[in-house]
Amino acid sequence: MRIAAIVPAHNEARNLPLLAEAFRAHAPACDVVVVDDGSSDDTARVAGSLGWSVLRLPMNLGIGGAVQSGYLWAWERGYDVAVQIDGDGQHDPAFLEALLAPIEVGRADVVIGSRFLADGGFRSTAVRRAGITYLSWFLRLRCGARVTDPTSGFRAANREAIELFARYYPSDYPEPEAVALARRAGLRIAEVPVRMRDRAHGRSSIDPLSTLYYLVKVSLSLVLLPPRTDGGPEGETEVTP
Repeated sequence: MRIAAIVPAHNEARNLPLLAEAFRAHAPACDVVVVDDGSSDDTARVAGSLGWSVLRLPMNLGIGGAVQSGYLWAWERGYDVAVQIDGDGQHDPAFLEALLAPIEVGRADVVIGSRFLADGGFRSTAVRRAGITYLSWFLRLRCGARVTDPTSGFRAANREAIELFARYYPSDYPEPEAVALARRAGLRIAEVPVRMRDRAHGRSSIDPLSTLYYLVKVSLSLVLLPPRTDGGPEGETEVTP
C-alpha cells in the first residue's frame, strides 16, 4: 500500500525533528506531508529540511481545514491509505503498524488509535477525560459508533475514507464529528490500543473553558446530524484489544 502521513502543524518547529526520528525508526516507507496551518515560527522550513512535503496554508484554518487539506493532497496523488498524526509529538509512529492492520486485512475503513485501550501513556487531564467519556456516550446514542477515544487525532483511513474526508471534513474541533460522518456514510470503524505521549514543547490550546465550549459545540453538531439516506443499519464500532 502507498501510505501518506498527514501531519497538521501550527507552530511545531521544535517538535518536528523528534517526530522525524520516530518516523525513520518505525515507518520509513510513509510519505509525510506537513500541513503548515499559518504558523508564525519555522514550521515550514524545518519540515522541508527533514525531506517532507509541505503544504503552507495562507492563514490559520484550524485543525479541520489543515487535515482536510492533507486528505485532498493524498486523494489527488492516489494514496491507498492516509494516516493522521499530530505534529506535537503526542502520537507515536511506533503504533502505525497496529493502526494500519485492520485496513490491510479489509476489516475497517477508518481506524482510531485509542489511549484508553492501552496501559500507560499520557491520557490528558481529568476534565478532558470526563468530556471524552461524555462524547463517547453521545456518539453511540446518535449514530451507533462505540468509540472509547473520539477525540483522538491518531487515525488511519483507506481510499474510500480519504475520498470522503477530502470532499468534506468538519472544522473547529472535528474528531468526534468525523466519526459520525464516517459512520453515517456507512464506513466501518475500528479502534486499536495505542500509547500517547505528552508534548515535549509548547502547550495545548484547550483549557477548561475551551473544553466546555468544545463539548457544547460538538453536541449541537451531533444533534443536527442528518439521518442516513441509504437505509442501512447504523452498526457499531469494532474494538481490537
